[in-house]
Amino acid sequence: MRFIARAHLGALLAFAALANVAVADTLEDVQAAFEKQFKGVEVGEVRKTPLPGLFEVQVGMNVLYVDEAVEYVLQGSLIEVETRTDLTKARKQKLSEVPFESLPLARAVKLVRGTGARKMAIFEDPNCPYCKKLHSTLKEMDDLTIYSFLFPVLSQDSVTKARDIWCAEAPAQVWQDWMLQDEAPETARCDDNPAKEIIALGHKLQVSGTPAMFFEDGSRLSGAVPRAKLEAQLEAASKAAPE
Repeated sequence: MRFIARAHLGALLAFAALANVAVADTLEDVQAAFEKQFKGVEVGEVRKTPLPGLFEVQVGMNVLYVDEAVEYVLQGSLIEVETRTDLTKARKQKLSEVPFESLPLARAVKLVRGTGARKMAIFEDPNCPYCKKLHSTLKEMDDLTIYSFLFPVLSQDSVTKARDIWCAEAPAQVWQDWMLQDEAPETARCDDNPAKEIIALGHKLQVSGTPAMFFEDGSRLSGAVPRAKLEAQLEAASKAAPE
């Protein structure tokens, strides 16, 4: 009996290994077929979905669905009926996550309020009105550390202001004076202006507008969101952040 059980276990393990190889081969075949049909489109990953015969194809932070032969492409939300879960939305949120510790925080303007226990990073253009609106909200919040990445993409004046703020003797104060009081920074220059580096990073992270906020748990938000939503996001992120 013991010999038979071991034989059955060995057969099951061998079958599982073959099944994994078959799935991997199928995913590679789907990716190859997709890239053949859509030349020049870079595929991030191909995954199985809960629906037999339907595969998820990741393109950037977008998600498409195809059959195995890539004869049909679906674009839209895949919803699990029993739980009413939007699987596509959940997947996109996961794809947009950025490990907070991977951000070059030393290249950001740092502002600490209260204990600074809660942390967030923001990609901001100095001339972005929504960024200024966000700062009006943030000034009412406490126990917060804000890392502002100067992301001057709106105009040449944004590039100049970002340089003058970063190169100032007290960048955090000059940044706040501009964002909250419209007090323009004085001309300043230095050798370590990170503007080009931050612009490249923003594009890599697919920041398409400002303000773009990143939190300790990897999640992100865009726009000048209301304080209640921001407080809830910070609390959730702080609790979920890796230790």
